[in-house]
Amino acid sequence: MKALLIKIRTARQLGIANLARVLSYRIGVKTGLNPVRRLISSTASAPFFRESLVERKGLPYSAQWNTELHYFGRWPCPISEEPPSWHINPLNGVKLPGAELEWWRIPDFDVAVGDIKCVWEASRFDWVLAYAQRACSTDSSVICRLNMWLQDWCAENPPYRGPNWKCGQEASIRVLHLAMAALLLDQARLPLQGVQDLVELHLKRIEPTLGYAMAQDNNHGTSEAAALFVGGSWLANCGVRAGLRWQRLGRKWLENRVARLIENDGSFSQYSINYHRVLLDTLSMAEVWRLKHGLVPFSSAFLHRAQAASRWLATMVNSSTGDAPNIGANDGARLLPLTDTAYRDFRPSVQLATVLFSGERAYSGTGEWDLPLHWLNVDIPEEVASTPDSRLFDDGGYAVLKQGRCFVLLRYPRFRFRPSQADALHLDLWRDGACLLGDAGSYSYNTAVRWLSYFPGTASHNTVQFDGRDQMPRLSRFLFGDWLRTSAVEPLKSQVQSQECGASYTDARGATHRRHVAVNDNHLTITDELSGFIKTAVLRWRLQPGEWVVQGESITDGKQRLSVNGSMRFLRFELVQGWQSLHYLEKNEVPVLEVEVDTAGVLTTEYYW
Repeated sequence: MKALLIKIRTARQLGIANLARVLSYRIGVKTGLNPVRRLISSTASAPFFRESLVERKGLPYSAQWNTELHYFGRWPCPISEEPPSWHINPLNGVKLPGAELEWWRIPDFDVAVGDIKCVWEASRFDWVLAYAQRACSTDSSVICRLNMWLQDWCAENPPYRGPNWKCGQEASIRVLHLAMAALLLDQARLPLQGVQDLVELHLKRIEPTLGYAMAQDNNHGTSEAAALFVGGSWLANCGVRAGLRWQRLGRKWLENRVARLIENDGSFSQYSINYHRVLLDTLSMAEVWRLKHGLVPFSSAFLHRAQAASRWLATMVNSSTGDAPNIGANDGARLLPLTDTAYRDFRPSVQLATVLFSGERAYSGTGEWDLPLHWLNVDIPEEVASTPDSRLFDDGGYAVLKQGRCFVLLRYPRFRFRPSQADALHLDLWRDGACLLGDAGSYSYNTAVRWLSYFPGTASHNTVQFDGRDQMPRLSRFLFGDWLRTSAVEPLKSQVQSQECGASYTDARGATHRRHVAVNDNHLTITDELSGFIKTAVLRWRLQPGEWVVQGESITDGKQRLSVNGSMRFLRFELVQGWQSLHYLEKNEVPVLEVEVDTAGVLTTEYYW
């Protein structure tokens, strides 16, 4: 009965309209009532792009898809002149069975194959962008290779059959990449019939399941709306009858998603650094396309939210390294790979979005962060946005404290949308661009139960875990129940020498955690008040890898020292092995300090550098 009540409460939080959309989608696909089951289209045929040289002298192009590709920004996979196998997981060599089946007959998760994202990755058409760049920079004959690969993809993935047609968002990413490549090659206004046909059959796949995408309240909706807007306007210019309808539908839902999913302070519904980049890249591609085709501007409300979202990510990103806290789910996505910057360098996306939506540069000087602007032929303004300072992003539940060379992020629960991680009151500490106390990440969406539980769970964050359980009960692979609510937030107190803030929550079982954070130029102090738990509470600090040793109630690596004092006795004060995932499907060991207590009280942590 208790579990049922949790599910009912969670269903109400998800929204009746969203649940109805999901139910309608599943019944429609299963019974054949959804028109997606009745789609029939001919396979698109080469040529897709003309062999013409559009010179962009002096612009470095992506070396990806030359001799190897780094899947998810991390895993090298060799490639050759010949097209890859579109249905093989290259990380384990297993081929997905049933590639000839209608997409809706193929299961979402196949243990034998592994993560289906490894099959999808090559079909996101990143290589279309890479080859378009190379054609502009060196030799237009690479267009022959581009056309050959597209022809092979079409032959091996006939319309609406096989795993690469399963996801409307994956289809949308292909449309956006084809459109951006056409802009690079100056072939957007007079596209060949092959690319028109390819875009059209994708939009036919996206439209019937759009309701399901919107029900997710995440990047699926923004991606699919953007693809309909971009692809629809493209086809409308070519005289395709359905093009204008798709364009209007895409604009309507893109405006809707931006208004609903981006908060006034710029926070995004997915509570994730990397999915925030996915959002910004999607909006940037839609806006670049709109500008290049002289389409009606998006609304002022859209512009305001896009500006806020750009500022939000700029605040999180270190301007010297481009890295940012590993907060929230991270599936390895980078939608506009026009540079060879590291996967975890967010500056190219921040710079592009800030220029497009605010008319300012996020970063002064010149650097690789400007390459997307150059490639897309977007003018770079002289004005530079002010440097983001300490701030509460209270709509999304983030406190950012910047003091001298230090950056502190406190995460607190403001869950208007479903949380993907049980990370309430997690804290990140950075100094000089290096992460000293960090988040574990998410690793994989299809892996062993142990890792599916660990990475999104409370044990993988710099916070307190009560009674060996997660802060919220897990209901499914992607869903927690009994969403936490913040009890109180201490206003940000900014002074010349220090920054302070705090927040608290009480969970569904009555356990309470109050955290106060203060940082100055040489140390960080965290005060945790704990009460309401039954047996034990464990405070965890996930440390930078190094030779840490325990010295009483302190630990040190010879350069830094972390100490914990308590008003109650400690059951344990020990270093244990933890895990961290900075890239999708990658996990590495990290030292974790665990402090366990069995009575309520106050723990005070001090970190000196």
